[in-house]
Amino acid sequence: MSRKSAITGKGPGFGNNVPFSKKKSRRRWDANIHDKRFWVPELNRFVKIRVSTRDMRSIDKHGLVPYLRSNGLTLKDVT
Repeated sequence: MSRKSAITGKGPGFGNNVPFSKKKSRRRWDANIHDKRFWVPELNRFVKIRVSTRDMRSIDKHGLVPYLRSNGLTLKDVT
């Protein structure tokens, strides 16, 4: 399973480690991704989605279905 958010598609970033000697080596910054269960009152059940912590905060604020709608998705697209 990839380290990507199911809603926004946020994934790892890539760049360089740069020590004092300036000898660069490649590295990777992983996004803060979690498997999370959300209660969906419209379906009267839990839905498990892989989301970033930023998505979690937005879902807490707006609700799951409205947040998915604002990103142009439905529940079928992310489950």
